[in-house]
Order: sequence, then C-alpha cells, then structure tokens
Amino acid sequence: MKRYEQLVELLATDIRNGRLAPGARLPSIRTITVQHGLSASTAFKAYYRLEEKGLVRARPRSGYYVIGPPAQLPPPAALSGREKRTSALVSSRLHISELVFSVLDAVQDTDIVPLGSAFPSPDLFPLQRLGKSLARVAPRLHGREMVAHLAQGHPALRQQIALRYLAMGMAQPMDELVITSGALEALNLCLSAVAQPGDLVAIESPGFYASLQALERLKMKALEIPVHPQDGLDLAALARALERHPVKACWFMTSFQNPTGTSLPREKKQALVALLAGRGIPLIEDDVYGELYFGERAPWPAKAFDREGLVMHCSSFSKTLAPGYRVGWVSPGRFGERIAGLQLMTTLSASLPAQLALADYLQHGGYDKHLRKLRHVMEARLASLLAAIARHFPPGVRVGRPAGGYFVWVAFDAGFDALALHEAALARGISVAPGPIFSARRDFRHCLRLNGGHPWDARLEDAVQTLGVLARRQSPYAGPRA
Repeated sequence: MKRYEQLVELLATDIRNGRLAPGARLPSIRTITVQHGLSASTAFKAYYRLEEKGLVRARPRSGYYVIGPPAQLPPPAALSGREKRTSALVSSRLHISELVFSVLDAVQDTDIVPLGSAFPSPDLFPLQRLGKSLARVAPRLHGREMVAHLAQGHPALRQQIALRYLAMGMAQPMDELVITSGALEALNLCLSAVAQPGDLVAIESPGFYASLQALERLKMKALEIPVHPQDGLDLAALARALERHPVKACWFMTSFQNPTGTSLPREKKQALVALLAGRGIPLIEDDVYGELYFGERAPWPAKAFDREGLVMHCSSFSKTLAPGYRVGWVSPGRFGERIAGLQLMTTLSASLPAQLALADYLQHGGYDKHLRKLRHVMEARLASLLAAIARHFPPGVRVGRPAGGYFVWVAFDAGFDALALHEAALARGISVAPGPIFSARRDFRHCLRLNGGHPWDARLEDAVQTLGVLARRQSPYAGPRA
C-alpha cells in the first residue's frame, strides 16, 4: 500500500470502530505530517480519499470532521426478549413466496425509488467494457465449443476464478469449480444435492428470502437460527439446535449478510466449520457480497477453513460486475459431481458467451481496479443513506453500519408495523423491504432493509425524509430529531 493509503485505512478503521466518533475533528494536516512523517500533499491526499468514502467532511477554515450517524443514533439492537428465549424454531410449512413477490414487484417500476431493491445501481458496472469483451470473444465461438463444457463451465472462466481464490490464499483447483446461472442457481443446486423433501435445513433469522423460497419449492423445513446485528450468526444457538434436531444442511451468509449487513469474525467462521464438520453436516455458504468490503483486505469465507469438503462456497459476478450476465459458481467440495449432474438435468449450463466475455474481462479488463472504485463509491453512498436516516427518522431507531455491502437494517420499537410502512411508502413511489420477508415465521415486523447502492441525490433524500414522516406516525415521538 502507498503511504497515503495506509493513513486512509488507519483513520477509516478508527471511524468504523467508533474510536473517532461522528462530529470529531480529525488531526490537522500539520499534526498528521509530524506524527506520521508524511508530506503535506500526502496527508491532503489521504483526507481527500476519506471524503470520497463519505467518512469525513471539510469545514472551511476549520478542518476535517467525521460524518455519519450522529451520536444519539443508538447502536444495532440486541436480540429481543422473545429471540433470547427462542434459540431456534422450526417452520414445517413455508408460505413466503406470495409475500416476497408482492413486495418485490414494485422494484421493477423505474418510477419507484428503489430503496427496497436487492441490486445496486447499474451505473456502478463497466457494461461498455464488458460489451467489448463479448464482441471480442464472439467470433471465436464455434459449434463444438458451444457444447463441450456444459456440465462445469468453460475452463477459461474457471481458471480466472481459481486465480482469485489463490489471491485470497486459498488453493482451489479449477477442475472442481462448477459455473452456474448466477449464485442463486448455485445455491439451489447445492441444496438439492444434500437434502430431500421433508428434510430440515438450518437458515439465518433474519435471512435471505431466496433461501426460504428454495425450501418452500423443494418442500423442506426451515430451522431458523438467530443472527445478532453485531456479531452475526448465533453459534451457541446453532450448537443447541443441532443437539435437538436432525439438521441435514445449513445455508448461511457469513460475510455482509443480507439483510443485516453483519459478518462473522474469522475465528467464528472457523468455529462454525469445525462445529458442522464434527457432525458431518454440509454448509452452503452464500458469499455474493464478499468482494464488497470497505477495509484493507477481503474477509476470508468459511470455505477457507474447510478440511472435509463439506463447505459449498457459492458466489457470482452479479453484485460486483455484471448483474444481467447471470454467471455464478460454486466451489463444491465433495459434492462436485452431484451438483454438476443436477445442473445437466435442469439448465444444462450458464451462457457460454457470457462466460467467455467475463473470462476475457477478468484477464484483461482491470477487475481489481474496478472493484477498488466500486468499494469507494458504495461506502460513500452507504454513508449518505445512514446520515439521511439520522436526519429524518424518529428517535429510538437502531441502525447498523456494515463494513461492506450496501444494505442497512433498521429496527424500530416493538409494535412498529413495517408492512404498513411498506404499503404507505409504495403509495408515494418509494419501495422498502419490510422485515417479515426475511423470516419463515414472518417475524421482524418492526424492521426493514434499505438499499444504499444507488447514487445519492435529492430524490433519495426526499424519499428518506418521507419514510421518516411515515415512521413518526407510528412512533410515540411526535417531533423531529434535535
């Protein structure tokens, strides 16, 4: 890292960890140059980068100050009394899709403010550069190649993905990788490979609604394991649940979890893998946000600690590079042949032109440079959303500040009705994702997820202000924030 980048990382870490609180004044340029032995131009460059990240703001003739949620915004909520009493609950029959579809239909309308969307803004992706890669590889396609790599995917793309694992310090043979039509297909194939109708599968609560839909479609049962807003998956609750229930598989998101944005620390990921390995239980790891970290290094996935081949690591390019290409993959461990066979019986293969275009881009297009810019922009946009929530939402809301991804999980007081807020907001042209779509039992009615991956402008500011007005109508606090 360059010297200014080291200073940026040091100060950004202090801001994220709360050691530099919102409103705090950063050391002067003169102080920084003396303390760190830097030139004034290097110190200014570091402060400019912190501004780009949305972490600090310059005040004329005063200096640089930390921005973000104000001090009166409480930390993420602890588990409620009911959640503390209930370590894990089984839902024998799932009927979640109708609710999910009713909420997400609105996101397709371009006139709706997409705070409820699961995707970041298309302006973040190098679509023209990808188009050039697609045009370059198209003439090289011929009939035999179009059908030669159906089961596992084209070797050129698998090689590039294997190199990215290697860069993280993980040896992943390309011959074991299976390319899929997006991460969602990878996750569904993994689930079908290790569980049958009627089986019990452990999922997160709150958790990704697509896991609930997959269990519903396959007529499986959900065992909901609590997710702490600060510490991630409750491993103690999982251990107790495994003692009591015949769990066939687990489906967890260990980094920048959807919807809460929380992550398991490295040591807890290692403990999770050890816990499941001791019982021979497969883990389906959904890691589509792992590249969207705001710190210095990518978080290791749970797969990094897998020694038994029980972890199926799933990811895709949909959240980082090419949403419309629908190309994902799985590092399947011991289940590779079964997963590849299931794919042959369903979709046959991900699009070969899309695979080759992505392989070309990864080799020649500067993917890591794109990712660095993407992370800076996402962190700044997330900071803008958090600051707007602090300005406009009623007192008492609890909001997390994720260290990656682009989702914000908002918890109101007990008795708040996020579904009612969703309907009222939709009538005003604003979408949100209410908490009940993230639970098999439709819990978390007092919570909602907001998307911070869109360009911050007056339209989004007005939308958050409108949500704050609607929220106050359900709140015991009548006035605006001080």
